[in-house]
Amino acid sequence: MRKLNYQDALALTTEKLAHGGIFLTVKGETPNTMTIGWATIGHIWNRPVFMVLVRPQRHTYEMLKKAGEFTVSVPTKNPLLKELAFAGTKSGRDLNKFDGHGITAAKGQTIETPVIEECGLHFECKVVLTQDMTGERMDTALMDRCYPERDFHTMFFGEIVDCYTTDE
Repeated sequence: MRKLNYQDALALTTEKLAHGGIFLTVKGETPNTMTIGWATIGHIWNRPVFMVLVRPQRHTYEMLKKAGEFTVSVPTKNPLLKELAFAGTKSGRDLNKFDGHGITAAKGQTIETPVIEECGLHFECKVVLTQDMTGERMDTALMDRCYPERDFHTMFFGEIVDCYTTDE
């Protein structure tokens, strides 16, 4: 394990977000992970922040609100496309995504939420703001394309408290 400055992980993380997705994991009685393709990383409030979007109907949503923390794991050597597709189409309400589906929950370094062992890049985050989207003031074309059912996301802003690689 080698610590990283989150800025050194931006290019790979944003490339994976745009092409296949990355894993968002939350702790709970049974940890859960989901695939995300929409997120942003930046520096606000004098802190490094990873903002993830989760719809209220997702199993991850209530878990994340309760946990107040999350991890983001980025595939590096192995693209894990099959595992990302599975995690993005199955609900943790119905099954344990870590039970025989090609991904393993591993202990994180700083927070209680696990990371995905098969990934080589990890962000550990503590939620500092939760903001519901309403569509108010959103570009109409964007809203019609991304939210035709008006099923808006909630934005979870997580302070990045740790960033590291487990690749050798």
